Amino acid sequence: MTRFIALSIALMLVAAGAPALATGASEPTDSPQINVAKTPTCGCCTAWVEHLQASGFEVRAFDVNHAQLNDIKAGFDIDPGLASCHTAVVDGYFIEGHVHADEIRRLLSERPDAAGLTVPGMPIGSPGMEMGSQQDAYETLLVDGNGETQVYRRHNQ
Repeated sequence: MTRFIALSIALMLVAAGAPALATGASEPTDSPQINVAKTPTCGCCTAWVEHLQASGFEVRAFDVNHAQLNDIKAGFDIDPGLASCHTAVVDGYFIEGHVHADEIRRLLSERPDAAGLTVPGMPIGSPGMEMGSQQDAYETLLVDGNGETQVYRRHNQ
């Protein structure tokens, strides 16, 4: 599927009444709105949304079921090996998983010819996956339109 179809799926979910969760943002920001599709029972997804809000992003979170979330991922051609527990859309890019807010700001500033960013899996120590002082080494990957990746940033190496 194309990115257009993925955006259409996301918009259909909104139009079909997938409830938007309150963001707590009370003032406009300089950041574009980030729309996040997540399952209602995932605490780390909620923690990631809170990380974005604390970093000044306006976030609209939508609770969807697993089938809807998988359809959104498929719509962006996100390889299952690159997937995580939530998928977001910001300014035409997908953001998959526990990507740090600073990396999203860099993406939006640099505007590379890419489909989006991903932090595959759920590495401990990534935003929303904090567990005290424990920190997994992980990478944020830039995904191009063909699904090819390159390292965007290394963490805890």
